[in-house]
This record gives sequence, C-alpha cells and structure tokens, in this order.
Amino acid sequence: MSRTETLEKARDIMAGIAITGALFLSAVTMPLVSFLSSLFIPLPVMIYRLKLGRRTGVMIPAAMLVLIALILGRVSPDFFLFAGLMGFGFILGECSEYGYPVEKTIVYSCGWVITAGFFLLFFYSIAQETGLVEIVSLYIDKNLTMTLSLYEKVGMPEENIQMIREALPKIQYALVRIVPSLLISTSFVAGWANILIARSILMKKGFDLFQTSGPLNRWRAPEMLVWAVIGSGLMIFPDISGLRLVGVNGLIICFTIFLFQGIAVTSFIFEKKKFPLLLRVLLYAIIILNQLLLVLLVMVGFFDVWLNFRKLGPPETTEG
Repeated sequence: MSRTETLEKARDIMAGIAITGALFLSAVTMPLVSFLSSLFIPLPVMIYRLKLGRRTGVMIPAAMLVLIALILGRVSPDFFLFAGLMGFGFILGECSEYGYPVEKTIVYSCGWVITAGFFLLFFYSIAQETGLVEIVSLYIDKNLTMTLSLYEKVGMPEENIQMIREALPKIQYALVRIVPSLLISTSFVAGWANILIARSILMKKGFDLFQTSGPLNRWRAPEMLVWAVIGSGLMIFPDISGLRLVGVNGLIICFTIFLFQGIAVTSFIFEKKKFPLLLRVLLYAIIILNQLLLVLLVMVGFFDVWLNFRKLGPPETTEG
C-alpha cells in the first residue's frame, strides 16, 4: 500500500470517528435532538465499513467504544445502547456488501444486534445482581423523568405537566410490556432510514446498494404478513394477559412494516407525479409530525397488499 493510500485511509478513519463522535455527543448533551442523533449513529459506521472494508472499518466503532466508556465512566445500559447502534451500522454494511436484498439486510442486522444486546444485558443484570426486567423498568423510568423535565424547560403548561406526571406510572407499566416490539420496530425504522441515506450518498460516488432490490419505492411486504396481523388481532380479545401481550407486540411490529409499505406507495406517487424535491421534503415532514397521517400510511400499506395502488407486477424472487 502506497503512502498516499495509507494517509487517505487514516483520514477516513478519523473522519468516521469524528462524525460518529459528534452524533454521540449530541445524543447525550442535546435532549431536543437526542433521538434523531442516536437514530443516525449507524450511518457513518455503515458507510465507512463499505468504503474501508471489514478490517479497517471496524476500527471506527472499536475506537468509539473506548471513548464512550471513558465519557460515560462505567458500563451501563446507555453504553450497551450506543454499542448496539454502532454494531447495527457495521452489520448493515456487512449485509449490504454480501448483496442481500434490503429487507433481509434490515431483518438480519436487527436480529443479530437485538440478540447480542439481550445476552449482554442479561449478563450485566447478573453482574449487578438485579433482574433484567427491573433494569429495563428503571431505564424507562429514568428516560420518562428526563422527558418530563424537558417539557418543563420548554414551557409546557403546568396543568399538562401535572397530568403527565400522574400518568407516568401507567406509561412506564405499558412501555415495559411492549419493549420487545418497540425495540424491533425502532430498529426497523433506524435500518430503513440509514439505508436510504447511505444509498443516496454512495450512489453519488458511483456505488449502488441493493441493485437486486430495484427502486425502494417498489418494495412491498410479504402477503403472509396480513395473516400475522389477523392472528395478532385475535390474540388481544381473550382475557388472557400473556396472550394479549403477544398480540399487542405482534400488531406493533406488523404495523411498522406496513408503514414502510405506505411510505413506499407515497414515494412512488410523488415520483410518478414528478413532485419537486422541496415539496416532497415538506410533505414528508408534515407526515412525520402528524400521527393521524402515519396511521393513514399504515392503512395504505396494509390495503396495498390487495388493491395494488402502484399497479406493480408479481414480485420477483431474489437470491441471497
């Protein structure tokens, strides 16, 4: 390897560490953008993994793990969260390089990271002599308290603050029980968002991800997922808490997947009608900020299975 190539790789490694570090610092010091910053921590790790290769690309998350441990001062659930986000980005890059279709890339990456995170948190709970559910419950309680404090700082009316404070125990109770589906759904959203941006950046450099998948606005969920929705829905009717819990978690995951299909349908229509880029960005922002529109997109994605709004042909089978 020439001296120029070595210097270029060193610059890429430093740039990857700097970008990932900036996202991490904004996530822990700027509550208003914390979620958004955390959501895109996998992005630089994924891009530099694809650009630098496995052996060199792994230096970025490895160096960041050391820095995060030094900043946080101890191993904690937050450490596992940020480690998981960087691992997520690295595995997204791995799956992309192997040529997996977009849905397999997201599912495999989510599966690996969530499984690894579960075992790490399990062993952490043993070391702390605390139950796994208790750790999760305390972590959620901490973040709900921080959110309430943020609402107070931005000037939310006192009566609203009081109403939220009184509802916190019930909110915590509900969140603890849907953690599995929230974790999976959030991972799906993070994977999809990071892939969209990574693909856009890399295409400008002449490298197209997921060529076998075709345009992502042609993507559609497997038809059998409809039966998962029906089955999960039926589980919530019997007065059996365990069964109802499985049903609720199942519905959240299925609706998240159909949200992607609804977004794909919307993107397809925007493209077909040749909406200007600025108008598309504005409409997407309105959709993201409006919960009713998000529910509408879920319904659009669900009914697209039968009504085929985009008039697409039969799905092609892809290898890998």
